[in-house]
Amino acid sequence: MNMVKYRQTISSLFATALLLAGVGGWINLINLDGAIAQTRNVNSRDIQRLKRSGQRWIEINRRSQTLTAWQGNKQVYAVIVSTGKSDTPTPTGIFNIQAKYPTARMQGEDYNVPDVPNVMYYSGNYAIHGAYWHRSFGIPISHGCTNVAPDHAAWLYKWASVGTTVVVR
Repeated sequence: MNMVKYRQTISSLFATALLLAGVGGWINLINLDGAIAQTRNVNSRDIQRLKRSGQRWIEINRRSQTLTAWQGNKQVYAVIVSTGKSDTPTPTGIFNIQAKYPTARMQGEDYNVPDVPNVMYYSGNYAIHGAYWHRSFGIPISHGCTNVAPDHAAWLYKWASVGTTVVVR
């Protein structure tokens, strides 16, 4: 696809996203790879509903750079993570794991990382995954994904299923 046509396509997607913005409290964002992520504020009622459900769910806190695995209201695992930088933020909202891959290649305009371990996509190109290429957990340095140390990513990958709720706030 030539660059002009690519930009026209992205512009059309962006215009559509703007038309849909605000419906039900959701705002649609388009990242550099063209993936659409639904973003909204997470309120305390959402969290209380998940805690009462008894189901497995994952909470990612961008402010504290932590990921917590929950079974209803019981915390079962917690780790330090690295979420997106300010210019490539991790979208907030409530999502579900859509697909899981033992390994995947992560590519963008300024990165190309092979064999990324324990990848769990929850919104377009956004995923929780292992990061073997850095040890800067606790600092937002990713392109929007949630980076986890490989051993922790392996545990989460085994624990979570497709459909597991992911809350990012």
